[in-house]
Amino acid sequence: MRIHSDSFANGAPIPAEFAGGDAQGFAPDRNPHLAWEQAPAGTRSFALLVVDPDVPTVPETTNRDDMEVPVDQPRQDFYHWVMVDIPAQVQALAAGSCADGFVAGGKLTPEGPSGARQGLNDYTGYFEGNAQLAGQYFGYDGPYPPYNDARLHHYHFRLYALDLERVPVEGAFTGQDLLKAIEGHVLGQAEWVGTYTLNPKLAG
Repeated sequence: MRIHSDSFANGAPIPAEFAGGDAQGFAPDRNPHLAWEQAPAGTRSFALLVVDPDVPTVPETTNRDDMEVPVDQPRQDFYHWVMVDIPAQVQALAAGSCADGFVAGGKLTPEGPSGARQGLNDYTGYFEGNAQLAGQYFGYDGPYPPYNDARLHHYHFRLYALDLERVPVEGAFTGQDLLKAIEGHVLGQAEWVGTYTLNPKLAG
């Protein structure tokens, strides 16, 4: 199985159009184009995860002018998009078709392929306690890494071909919920990676 994007090359920087934030604040926050082919025989649906494994584990060190987040600080996964039950006949997602702008408090009913369901991304936990932004963030919300992070962030767009027509997750499911639910049901997997940074030292 193969996946690609017309929005950015594999391993290349993600344009700010598809990010959640840029140097001025919130960015256009559109989902990038994705397309795939050569799904394994027996594929009944697809699942999509977008994860950044480079997120700092010490929040107090982020977005500060008096220090950088060190490259060797331990990191954790941050899910930017969780989608299940993408019909087997679907082979592409157009740019901006599932997310086209940031919504304070989260998109409760994001657009997507007919029949697909979208889970919570990790901005749900990130904005918890913020009176203006707290809420349930379903669907895609793009990169917005700390501007003082010395590590370049990598965004893995992972597509799974499944032998399930409907993944057994319900309601406000998460990326971790999805991974547990599809164990033993993955027929094939493909990945496309983009990078993003707001650190001027790395952006050049």
